Amino acid sequence: MESTKTAPAPLFEALDEETTRHLRASMTEVRLRRGEVLFQEGEAGDRVYVIADGKIKLGHTAPDGRETLIAVLGPSEMLGELALFDPGPRAATATAIAPTRLLELRHDDLTGLLAGRPELSAQLLQSLARRLRKTNAALADLVFSDVPGRVAKALLDLAKRFGEPVDDGIRLVHDLTQEELAQLVGASRETVNKALAEFGNRGWIRLEGKAVLILDEPRLVRRAR
Repeated sequence: MESTKTAPAPLFEALDEETTRHLRASMTEVRLRRGEVLFQEGEAGDRVYVIADGKIKLGHTAPDGRETLIAVLGPSEMLGELALFDPGPRAATATAIAPTRLLELRHDDLTGLLAGRPELSAQLLQSLARRLRKTNAALADLVFSDVPGRVAKALLDLAKRFGEPVDDGIRLVHDLTQEELAQLVGASRETVNKALAEFGNRGWIRLEGKAVLILDEPRLVRRAR
């Protein structure tokens, strides 16, 4: 499985080397420990972030207190760019699930650059469109897929972005608790644990704390359909 972890952030894809250096000089480094919050849902947003190292989870809290994990983002991925095009409160809470280093850019600095570079706006909109498409697919899975299928799909998606090939298969260090993994697939922790145990009994995966060794990727792919 090919990993995309080292792909350049959309923010830099449309820029020449000189402009990229100028933009990086305008960015401030932010470091978070696991569990630290970058921004809260409902806060005013005036920053865009690019993840250099680590992982960030985006979560939403319902009025009844239930939490949903919207996405897990990693190196080269962006967050906070929605407020650039639609100023308003943050739509999710961003929390580090591993030691994380980010590059922070003020909206004012970025909008000045966007004014003369429409291709950069197109890149950012494309990034938002990909995230929206992924969100729509996740909503469809909640309706049409059973929990084991959603768990298999989540493991494959995380492995594609964070997995490392090893002799036995693909080792995925996801850094998620059991509760967070359950929130990611929209199910109870007990149901997700049952699905993981079933995959383990079938020899498809091996659980290793906050990591999973994927032993039989083709079987997981078929289960995710």
